Amino acid sequence: MDRSSEFRRWKAQCLSKADLSRKGSVDEDVVELVQLLNGREQFFTTSSCAGRIILLDRDINGSEVQKQNYCWLLVTHKPCVKDDVIVALKKANGDAILKFEPLVLHVQCRQLQDAQILAVRSTHGLEVPLTHKGKLMVTEEYINFLIKIANQKMEENKKRIERFYNCLQHALEKETISMTSYPKEKIKEKNNSSYTHKKKRNPEKACGKYITEENNKELDNDDHDDPGISVTIFPEDY
Repeated sequence: MDRSSEFRRWKAQCLSKADLSRKGSVDEDVVELVQLLNGREQFFTTSSCAGRIILLDRDINGSEVQKQNYCWLLVTHKPCVKDDVIVALKKANGDAILKFEPLVLHVQCRQLQDAQILAVRSTHGLEVPLTHKGKLMVTEEYINFLIKIANQKMEENKKRIERFYNCLQHALEKETISMTSYPKEKIKEKNNSSYTHKKKRNPEKACGKYITEENNKELDNDDHDDPGISVTIFPEDY
């Protein structure tokens, strides 16, 4: 079985699986983006989050900041209010942290040149400790201030998703037009030439700045037979 056939088989298997996320479905703000990618033969999404505000309580016995040591006190994909955070904080027994996390979208790509279309990232986040060993360390006024910042980031994140969708759609349409404008022999020759050139430049170094630490770990753990490349996408300075 060639790599293209293997990729199609792997894509069909992945998209047919049940959604195992906490929510159990794709977030409303990224449905169109996910559909756009999954509608293209060279991509498929493996996980996504449109962006969220969360309040986590870390186990005081935990020695590292890891998700498995956290209790989820509050999570929302919409702007939140101070009262909800205050109520949730009353359940904290350890070190509670208020976080805003922007869009995260993991995409499996058929080949390197497909991944390069999507290989962008963002540092548009927020993470602030609020309690220590269950004791509130900040004032309600400060909590209200943080929530305003988180909500502003949520709104900006939504705008970035819309802009990213439009730019990606334009890029894919342009690619389709380009592919249909040249004879297949020329396309194959051009792709092979492009790949050979990038290979000489050391592809790991050339693409390294686009792959996050989290994805490096994922790539290290993947089987060597995997027919795709996993990247997290979102424009850093969009």
